[in-house]
Amino acid sequence: MKGFDPKFRDFPDYIIGITKEIWEDRGIATLQDYYATDIVVRSPDSVVTGNGNVIGATMATLAEFPDRTLLGEDVIWSGTPEEGMLSSHRILSTATHLGDGVYGKATGRTLSYRIIADCHAIGNTINDEWLIRDQGAIVRQMGWEPKAYAADRIAREGGAAACVKPLTPASDIAGPYSGRGNENEWGARYAEILTRIMGADMAVIETAYDRAVQAEYPGGVTGHSFGAVDRFWMGLRASFPNARFEIHHQIGRDDPMMPPRAAIRWSLHGQHDGWGSFGAPTGAEVHVLGISHAEFGQVGTPGPVVRREWTLFDETAIWKQILIQGGSV
Repeated sequence: MKGFDPKFRDFPDYIIGITKEIWEDRGIATLQDYYATDIVVRSPDSVVTGNGNVIGATMATLAEFPDRTLLGEDVIWSGTPEEGMLSSHRILSTATHLGDGVYGKATGRTLSYRIIADCHAIGNTINDEWLIRDQGAIVRQMGWEPKAYAADRIAREGGAAACVKPLTPASDIAGPYSGRGNENEWGARYAEILTRIMGADMAVIETAYDRAVQAEYPGGVTGHSFGAVDRFWMGLRASFPNARFEIHHQIGRDDPMMPPRAAIRWSLHGQHDGWGSFGAPTGAEVHVLGISHAEFGQVGTPGPVVRREWTLFDETAIWKQILIQGGSV
């Protein structure tokens, strides 16, 4: 770990360790050291620049959810300490809504939801980030549907013209990291699976996934077996049947004491011109930023297949784009 604090054993220890230090140990000020002054943090909801804005957003979240925990489920990574490393960090977060904030008046409700953050780090500092929270799971546990929450956000932010605009290629800001991941076979295998699904080859699901696959999807949805996987991906693709699918980053890893696994950051960009998970077609131009993780294994199958899958995108950001462009509330 050349260039990193020697207290960290390896890169996963660094990522999980600073996450706990910042959020749970209240070392918010360490963001001045761990995050570059000009960092770009992209979420489906917006683009934030500079560690000062990140510190402000962190404090606002902790004021609203003061007992928040961030449990690191996995860190799938690529690169070297000398050239920089990209982590795809999957987190299960718990929190109680004890303060007023972006989600409205405090409700006292206890939440559980996932986040996946892709972070580029070099020299003990993170300087580029892509962050997806399962906003669909968050708002549902507070009694909202994602579409209604998006409509409320638009109204509270001053209407369609004045509100904070979700991330699109036009609003994205280039950061220092331009890597594409690694060439490991598991990343390549998972990229091919997702590319075939997005190309309407849904038959690949019964050959590339385990019959007992566990699938974790936006909205806090847990599913099992082929039907759950088919319904999720079919519902997304059917909403945007002509949108362009693009893989931006892929990592594969085969580490001791872990199953072979992969992390893919991808996007769909195009019109909402089909019936699917997002209701009646509106023709709105929509950008979907997604991150997917997969674990492979072989239990009674001819070869290794996907045994567990996690995918996140922000349903509320998709609805916000649709509603801003005149979609019906």
